[in-house]
Amino acid sequence: MGLTKQYLRYVASAVFGIIGSQKGNIVFVTLRGEKGRYVAVPACEHVFIWDLRKGEKILILQGLKQEVTCLCPSPDGLHLAVGYEDGSIRIFSLLSGEGNVTFNGHKAAITTLKYDQLGGRLASGSKDTDIIVWDVINESGLYRLKGHKDAITQALFLREKNLLVTSGKDTTVKWWDLDTQHCFKTMVGHRTEVWGLVLVSEEKRLITGASDSELRVWDIAYLQEIEDPEEPDPKKIKGSSPGIQDTLEAEDGTFEMDEAPEDRILSCRKAGSIMREGRDRVVNLAVEKTGRIVACHGTDSVLELFCILSKEEIQKKMDKKMKKARKKAKLHSCKGEEEDPEVNVEMSLQDEIQRVTNIKTSAKIKSFDLIHSPQGELKAVFLLQNNLVELYSLNPSLPTPQPVRTSRITIGGHRSDVRTLSFSSDNIAVLSAAADSIKIWNRFSFLNCAGMNPGGCKYVHWSCAHFVSSQTGKLQLYDLASGNLLETIDAHDGALWSMSLSPDQRGFVSGGADKSVKFWDFELVKDENSTQKRLSVKQTRTLQLDEDVLCVSYSPNQKLLAVSLLDCTVKIFYVDTLKFFLSLYGHKLPVICMDISYDGALIATGSADRNVKIWGLDFGDCHKSLFAHDDSVMYLQFVPKSHLFFTAGKDHKIKQWDADKFEHIQTLEGHHQEIWCLAVSPSGDYVVSSSHDKSLRLWERTREPLILEEEREMEREAEYEESVAKEDQPAVPGETQGDSYFTGKKTIETVKAAERIMEAIELYREETAKMKEHKAICKAAGKEVPLPTNPILMAYGSISVSKIELEESLLVLPFSYVPDILKLFNEFIQLGSDVELICRCLFFLLSGKKIFNISCIALQDVIGFNMAGLDYLKRECEAKSEVMFFADATSHLEEKKRKRKKREKLILTLT
Repeated sequence: MGLTKQYLRYVASAVFGIIGSQKGNIVFVTLRGEKGRYVAVPACEHVFIWDLRKGEKILILQGLKQEVTCLCPSPDGLHLAVGYEDGSIRIFSLLSGEGNVTFNGHKAAITTLKYDQLGGRLASGSKDTDIIVWDVINESGLYRLKGHKDAITQALFLREKNLLVTSGKDTTVKWWDLDTQHCFKTMVGHRTEVWGLVLVSEEKRLITGASDSELRVWDIAYLQEIEDPEEPDPKKIKGSSPGIQDTLEAEDGTFEMDEAPEDRILSCRKAGSIMREGRDRVVNLAVEKTGRIVACHGTDSVLELFCILSKEEIQKKMDKKMKKARKKAKLHSCKGEEEDPEVNVEMSLQDEIQRVTNIKTSAKIKSFDLIHSPQGELKAVFLLQNNLVELYSLNPSLPTPQPVRTSRITIGGHRSDVRTLSFSSDNIAVLSAAADSIKIWNRFSFLNCAGMNPGGCKYVHWSCAHFVSSQTGKLQLYDLASGNLLETIDAHDGALWSMSLSPDQRGFVSGGADKSVKFWDFELVKDENSTQKRLSVKQTRTLQLDEDVLCVSYSPNQKLLAVSLLDCTVKIFYVDTLKFFLSLYGHKLPVICMDISYDGALIATGSADRNVKIWGLDFGDCHKSLFAHDDSVMYLQFVPKSHLFFTAGKDHKIKQWDADKFEHIQTLEGHHQEIWCLAVSPSGDYVVSSSHDKSLRLWERTREPLILEEEREMEREAEYEESVAKEDQPAVPGETQGDSYFTGKKTIETVKAAERIMEAIELYREETAKMKEHKAICKAAGKEVPLPTNPILMAYGSISVSKIELEESLLVLPFSYVPDILKLFNEFIQLGSDVELICRCLFFLLSGKKIFNISCIALQDVIGFNMAGLDYLKRECEAKSEVMFFADATSHLEEKKRKRKKREKLILTLT
């Protein structure tokens, strides 16, 4: 048996180049006793804590695989709740950076998180239209609230009352009574999606933002605060039946719905509107903790600030307005009148809520957060669309406050997507180039040691040593030591798509959209203002072709040049004579990337048709065509000194392949959006990749051997776990009656936990049977013999199931194991061990049994009703057509057949 080829595993090493991802929101956090200095931002699957004063990353809250979509700090400032794309929620400690609590209940991405005033409860809203209230202290779900028809956009607890108000993309705002877990009021006064809401004026006023330029203000009056509840409002018509939803029309023509008119808890009426300057939808609407400053922004780069005036300020403003009105009325009145004319001044909504100022940021705003400093200064921090964090401060008490930018975090990443990467020859430095800048990173610390701005470059496509190319067809030469631009060369008339450095390091070749391939040589030139010579280039030859050039690549021996064309072919030319050698055709779409192996024997091509083809460079024959990715193959590169190569695709994956055995070795998953490029270090120990999610990821080769069969088995297990998480959840019996009780969902963790419980019960059954048999033997022998301890029981230890997985694990447990569990619960309660946990499990099982009984009775009633209806229809049809149905008709037919056979037999005997 021959030796199998051994591969080494690549693992994720670091994530860098990202300041904050756009799917989540930025929040201020309290760290080391300081407020307003540290912010938490989502960074793909992690959460970064940035020091705004120093511009440094001081803490990373490590995530798993899913992207972060929502952040919410606890009221005490010690914890941070993080919502993820798959619907899970993790609570991290800001002191240790560990996330010990995980909630699984939603089926889609988390869209909003909100703590109550004490921080004991957490409300989460999701794209699955459900709201779940979690008990943070007990680490369990309390109840699920259903009613919205689209994604939840905001959820708020009321401080003084046990109420929750939520908004959704279904254009409604719902009020929930958390004592009874039901919706008692639905506001339908919006015509478009409600994107945000805030409570101000001691929770007696609600402000909502929708998809227009209007901020709607609603007055809230609680039942005990209504002066004359006995006197009916002539503009309200209440229904007499408690189960009927009554639609009430307000003064402005909007509607609200009371689902239980006799249980009215509060009244909500529209007070007016505040017009925003922006004409697009409200993206975020928030209020700082004192409730005085309200801020909102749209899809642009402007944050609008409004101030909620106090009663004294409103009175002062109204007195001033009254004085002005009296003076004006006195001027218009007759001169003979000595008494002051009567003047009535009405207070408008603009007198209570006034505009403060606007904050203009350097790019589009994705999210923001506000905080009031002890000095009375308002701080606003922004997460911008171009991977940037900015901090502004202003004094709102001034008549005309001017916002000032006090901090900016830019050094940690590019403003646009990185399109090209390159390793240094010593494997230490990594160069990344985007349209806005070029950065050089140290692989050990990932702090950029040099930054350059490619002026005049619309789109950076390729980098090599000191050169970068752009979509404008220009070549730019930089001095890496100083970061200065030395020279700009008009290389091509169209976009410059690709460059390839010659193996002898004396020049390079470039290809562009002007259907030409140009050869360049390095040279040393002397500038007029300097005595020292510097590096420059000169064009030596040009190869004119019939199609646009997409990619070029030298062979390692510098004898051949591969050119990818827009007509889906790859043409091979001799470098010395530029004569045509081979044509590689077979791709259905243009070849985007390609590379030649170190020995010049193989060339691998990646195309937009999602395939990778491996060709021989001796005869141009196709060795193998591989279906590599689920989307376009964007980049391909061989590992030095081997026939292994990496591919990157728009399906967010990086894959490693063996070009000799045509085997898929492993898949590197981590990026959350399209991957644009990658680079393999000269030693082959490191791979760096860039993506549309603004992140750069480093992958490191370990000493761990990789076995293909085990890798395929792990992939199948991962697919199964993913299918378990995505499959439709089984309908819980009695869901219509008690659906709000079940807050968890079936995951692979809950399935494994249920299996561990079943294994433990099986072991308990075996040990119980052995113990009975041992007692019988000892009784027959007349003496006690100690029973040896089962080694499996000793090795098994205790069953560890987290509190979050407990209810769902018991729910998926087969009923045959439940009686044994109840017996064990009885024994443990008598022993006094883990009484709290056992009572919780017991109550859950008993409540489930009650719901199951209710469901079975309801199902029995439905079946009985359907049977009675079918019996009635049967009798009606028989009466009309005089035809017997089903069993009666079948028996009559068999009787006729029997009589016919008997008659035929009688005739045969007579004849």
